[in-house]
Amino acid sequence: MTTVDQRLHARLQSLWDDAMAATMSEPEKLLYRSNLLGSDKRITNYGGGNTSAKVMQPDPLSGKEVEVLWVKGSGGDVGSIRMDGFATLYMDKLRSLKGKYRGLAHEDEMVGYLPHCTFNLNPRAASIDTPLHAYVPKKHVDHMHPDAIIAIAASVNSKELTAEIFGDEIGWLPWKKPGYELGLWLEKFCLENPEAKGVVLESHGLFTWDDDAKACYELTLEIINRAMDYFATETKGVAGFGGPVHESLDPAARRGVAARLMPAIRGMVSGQQPMVGHFNDSEAVLEFVNARDMRDLAALGTSCPDHFLRTKIRPLVVDFVPAENNLEAVMAGLPDQIAAYREDYAAYYERCKHPDSPALRDPNAVVYLVPGVGMITFAKDKATARIAGEFYVNAINVMRGASTVSTYCGLPEQEAFDIEYWLLEEAKLQRMPKPKSLAGRVALVTGGAGGIGTATAERYLREGACVMLADIDGGALASTVKMLAQAHSADVVRTVEMNVTDEGAVARAYEAIAVEFGGIDILVSNAGIASSAPIEETTLELWNRNMSILSTGYFLVSRAAFGVMRAQDMGGAIVFVASKNGLAASPNASAYCTAKASEIHLARCLALEGAEAGIRVNVVNPDAVLKGSKIWSGEWLDQRASTYGTDKGGLEEMYRARSMLKRSVLPEDIAEAAYFLASDASAKSTGNIINVDAGNKEAFTR
Repeated sequence: MTTVDQRLHARLQSLWDDAMAATMSEPEKLLYRSNLLGSDKRITNYGGGNTSAKVMQPDPLSGKEVEVLWVKGSGGDVGSIRMDGFATLYMDKLRSLKGKYRGLAHEDEMVGYLPHCTFNLNPRAASIDTPLHAYVPKKHVDHMHPDAIIAIAASVNSKELTAEIFGDEIGWLPWKKPGYELGLWLEKFCLENPEAKGVVLESHGLFTWDDDAKACYELTLEIINRAMDYFATETKGVAGFGGPVHESLDPAARRGVAARLMPAIRGMVSGQQPMVGHFNDSEAVLEFVNARDMRDLAALGTSCPDHFLRTKIRPLVVDFVPAENNLEAVMAGLPDQIAAYREDYAAYYERCKHPDSPALRDPNAVVYLVPGVGMITFAKDKATARIAGEFYVNAINVMRGASTVSTYCGLPEQEAFDIEYWLLEEAKLQRMPKPKSLAGRVALVTGGAGGIGTATAERYLREGACVMLADIDGGALASTVKMLAQAHSADVVRTVEMNVTDEGAVARAYEAIAVEFGGIDILVSNAGIASSAPIEETTLELWNRNMSILSTGYFLVSRAAFGVMRAQDMGGAIVFVASKNGLAASPNASAYCTAKASEIHLARCLALEGAEAGIRVNVVNPDAVLKGSKIWSGEWLDQRASTYGTDKGGLEEMYRARSMLKRSVLPEDIAEAAYFLASDASAKSTGNIINVDAGNKEAFTR
C-alpha cells in the first residue's frame, strides 16, 4: 500500500510539450503553463496561487507596441482558467500607480485604481495580487502554494530553513498580507538580489520567475521538488504528529458513524442557510485525526491565507473515541460542542474586530475532525464543502512537514482576522450572485433513471440542489448520472441502486445520501411500475407486486426520510408522484389504481404527522406521461392499447384527445410541479394534490 510519505514525496515531472508550445502566442503559453501547474494539487490548491506574463502587444488606439501584464483575474483557478480568465493591464500605467500610493494605511485604496490600468477594455477584474506580479522585473512569474513550500514557510525558523534548502537561489520575506505593499517588497527584493530565482513568503507560499515561459514553469517544479526531497529525507521513518493514539474503524463503520453525525451537525449549522456536507477518510486525514498531537496542532489554525479563508480560524474536534465507540454520548454532546465553538468564534471576533469591520459572519465551524473516522466539512454548496476539505488536507500536509522538522506556526490570530474580515474580501462576497432557490438543498429521487425522475432531478439541479438518484436499474442510472453530471458538474449528483421494497437497501441509500451530502431536504417518491389486467386475470402475485412497490415502497422511503429530517430538525418536503388513477378508476387496472390510491392516502397521513416538524407532504398526479417512461414499454403499453381499442402509435393521441385541454403531458410538466412542491414557493402547503393531467374531471379532488 502507498504510504503517506511516498504519496507526498513523489517527484513532480515536467509535462511541457515543446511541439505544442511552439504554435502558441505568449498569452497562450501563459494559459498552458497555468493549466499544467494547476493540474497537480501538490503544486497549488483550487483557486490558490496565480500566474502572469508581460507581453508586448499593439495598443488598440495607437497601434504602438506596449507592454501588457496578463495575470490571473480575481477569483479564478489556474487549473481550469481559460483565456478570458486573465486580467490585462498596461504596465506603464501600473508603474504610474506608485505615485498614487499613500502608504501602508491606505494600500487597500490601490485596488480601486487597477481598473484605470485595464488594457483593451478587458472586463475581467484584476486581483489583489496584481502588484505582486507587476513589479517583479521578469516577464514570467508563478505564485504557487505547494504543501512542501508552505511547510517551510509555516515553520518557526522558516528563514533559516529556506536558506538551508535553497541557499541564495531562493530568498525569504516575512509575513505580509497580500496587497500593494507586498508588491513593492517583492520589487525591492528582486532589485537587491538580481541573481535570485524566487522567494518564499513566510506563512504564505512561493514566488518564482524567469524571462521564458517554459523555464519559469520548470523552475517552479524544480524548487518544489527540492523542498519535497528535503522533507523525504528529514521525515523518513518518523511518525507524523507524534504518532497514533487511536485506530481507524473499518471503512463501513467509518461511513456508518459519519452518516449519524452529518445530519445532526447539518441541522445545527444550517441556521443562516442550508449547508451541504462532504466526508473524507483518506489516509492522510486518518493519520492526522488519530494522532497524539492532532488537537494541539488543530487549535493553532492554518497558516496560508488561502487555507484559512476556506477552513476558518480552526476546526472542531468531535469527541468520538473509536476504541469506546461512544457514538451515542457524542450525539448527545454535539449541541454543547457546537455551541461552544460558536461562542469561541464570537469571542475571537470581538477580540480582533476593528471599528469598520464587517458584521460577524456565520460562527459555525467548517471542518469537523473525528478520531478513527475522518473529516467532515460543511459549506453553502457541495463544491465549496469538498474544496474546504481539500484545503484542510493541504493544511494537514503542511503541519506534518513543519512539525516534523521544526515547530509549526499558524497564522497569528489578528492577521487571520484581518484577512477573514478584510473589507476587500467583504466587497467580493457582496458581489456574489443571489443563491438559487434550492441552493444548499439535498434531494433523493426514487425511480431516478426514468423520464419523470430524470426531469425532476434536472429541474432541481438547475435550481442549485444536490441530487441523489435512486433506481433499481444500474445501467440506466449510470447513463443518467453521466448526462446530468456533464450538465451540472459531478459534485452535485450521485446515484445509488435501490429496490424500494427492500428495507435494508433503503437504509443503505439513506446512509449514502447522509455521507455524500450531509442529509436530505427533499424526497421525491417516484419509483413505479404499471400493470393492466381484468380482475379475473389479476393474479395475487401481480396484486402484491403493485402493492409492494407503489404502497410499501413509498412507506419505506418516507419512513426513512422522516428519520433523517427529524435528526436535522430543518423541516423538509416529501413529494409523492402518484397518478390520476389514484383518484379516478380505470378499467382493467385494479391493482395499479388501488396501490396509487394507497399512496395518496399515505401522503395525507404523513402530512398530519410531519407538520409539527415542518415536514410537508404533497402529491403530484400525472396522467399518460409516455415520453421517457419505462412503465410505458412492454406489456403495459400493449395492454392499455388493447383496453382502449387502439395501437401503440395511437395511444398517445387518444390520451391527448380525451383530456380537457387536449394536450400531451410530459415529464418536464411533472418536474415543474415537483419543483413547486419542494420549493419555498409552496412553504405553506401540505396534504395537497396537484393534478398534472391536462384536465380530467373524474380526477378532480373536490
